[in-house]
Amino acid sequence: MLHFVITFQGLRRRTPRYRGPWESALLSPVILTALITCLAFTTPREVAFSRLLPAAPALAASIWPVLPTALLGAFCLAIMVGLDLVYADLGTAYTGAAIVAVTAAAAYSSHVRIQREEALFHIRLVADTAQKVLLRPLPRNIGDVEIESLYLAAQAQARIGGDFYEAADTPYGVRLLIGDVRGKGLSAVGAASAVVSSFREAAYDEPDLRGVIHRLETSTTRHSAAFPAQDLPERFATALLAEIPRGAGHVRLLNCGHPPPLLMHHGEIRVLDPSTPSPPLNLAVLLGDQYNVETVAFAPGDQLLFYTDGITETRDRTGAFFPLPDWMRGQAPEGPGALLDRLHRELLRYSGGKLNDDISALAVRRPETAEDVGGPARPAV
Repeated sequence: MLHFVITFQGLRRRTPRYRGPWESALLSPVILTALITCLAFTTPREVAFSRLLPAAPALAASIWPVLPTALLGAFCLAIMVGLDLVYADLGTAYTGAAIVAVTAAAAYSSHVRIQREEALFHIRLVADTAQKVLLRPLPRNIGDVEIESLYLAAQAQARIGGDFYEAADTPYGVRLLIGDVRGKGLSAVGAASAVVSSFREAAYDEPDLRGVIHRLETSTTRHSAAFPAQDLPERFATALLAEIPRGAGHVRLLNCGHPPPLLMHHGEIRVLDPSTPSPPLNLAVLLGDQYNVETVAFAPGDQLLFYTDGITETRDRTGAFFPLPDWMRGQAPEGPGALLDRLHRELLRYSGGKLNDDISALAVRRPETAEDVGGPARPAV
């Protein structure tokens, strides 16, 4: 708790350092004031550019704090007084009154803007903390398995959404979960949290994946009953469970309506569609609670990609979906981290930087040893 408070205070006091075009934007009220002043002194009195001076503090309110905005208004008022000494009949009293009124309103607007920015910062901080609890960073290695994760929220301001994943080192091997709650953004976070929390307990207790999925189904149903909504009959979550036993050359999969994972074996890509579909979470009452576990070979050097439908439903400018299996076939058999980095860049390029749904992915690989590739083992140093 103390560490969180210290971190919170440090973030609160941190002021961003603006660079590039934003520096020009910060100087725009000064530039506008200088431009109006030059025009007022160099043009005939009848043009009366001085009447535009109230625009400078009004512009400053959108990007400056209260005190600099008020000081700029005072400076504009001083400029108006100076112009009155050079030109007569400029309507200094009216323009000066306008400067004072606009500056007062601008200072108040600046104060309100800063308060809203601080509130948004605190909300983002809470969202980041919630995301770390819901989607905590996964270890890169669990036993003899390498794992990397990718998460992108469709609602950039929300930071968290309905996609979820988790990994656990259990007595039955490495168990993985990835899923997607219907909907996106903050409305789906509660259901995702219920599923992940249940998995973190059930993965260690249940000896069979069917037992784990029954626990997840129960948690999802209870959560939906506790938080009823108009779309309650349609509130469900897809989920995919995987179990990689230690020292075994296979992986067990239980797919509950989720997009099928991809298996990369010696450069070849295989789509692991379930032979018998299992119902998504919270739909077992309607579709039955028959869950099918399948076993697939997973040899050293193989790599699995688990993902949510936000990836395959990413569209380009023509509306075409992202061809994930075809893209995977063109990738070199590198590590999980490199694979997800390339996938992240490709999705942003393919969509033009506009994601319409939350995106999650897990890349899992069982690395090869010297014995697996047929080479001699190195002597211990």
